[in-house]
Amino acid sequence: MRIIPAIDIIDGKCVRLSKGDYNTKIIYNENPLEVALEFEAHGIEYLHLVDLDGAKSSQIVNHKILEQIASKTKLKIDFGGGLKSDNDLRIAFESGANQITGGSIAVKNPDLFQQWILKYGSNKIILGADANNEKVAVSGWLEESKEDLIPFIQNYQEKGIEYVICTDIAKDGMLEGASFDLYSKILEQSKGIKLIASGGISTFDELPKLAQLGCEGTIIGKAIYENRITLKQLENYILLS
Repeated sequence: MRIIPAIDIIDGKCVRLSKGDYNTKIIYNENPLEVALEFEAHGIEYLHLVDLDGAKSSQIVNHKILEQIASKTKLKIDFGGGLKSDNDLRIAFESGANQITGGSIAVKNPDLFQQWILKYGSNKIILGADANNEKVAVSGWLEESKEDLIPFIQNYQEKGIEYVICTDIAKDGMLEGASFDLYSKILEQSKGIKLIASGGISTFDELPKLAQLGCEGTIIGKAIYENRITLKQLENYILLS
């Protein structure tokens, strides 16, 4: 299972939110590159970089930070947050993204999102299926859609999607543990999907359990920043995997 630390960006700074609420913002570092370099120094190969300003805006905002991290590290970066147009996607890939995550766009403009899958390939486009009570949430989680989570994933699987990041919003940033039941349900009902678990991960012991469930990767955010899971533990886990 791939270990994918998260860096969320607001105003160029590394922050974390709770349950996607912008009013709960905590700044952990003024310099996201510094954080990314520290991840890389501990053997981490992947990064989930989220443009929270972009998620609230009508376009990509923090692409310069993406470019900086991509040019100064070897991390394979999955970039998301507010990608709403072909131009946004072009900027993200030109700035060094290895993959992009589309969430709101997959709900609000499915035709465009499907074009991206066809144009860039299913290894480059990740479906962001973030959910509240098993309903897909959009617009930086500020809105809940009418889409049921598992049929939404299955529909895109039929259209060629391989990778899905699923965040249980109720858990995100709360350090209360991952949504094992939800992930188990998704993996049972969407055979062959590469599921990346996200949200709520609070202890190192959860990682082997997520791997055992069949998750392809796990995104870890606040647990790292609050020292609940150390980078040394992650380094050892990666070495032994």
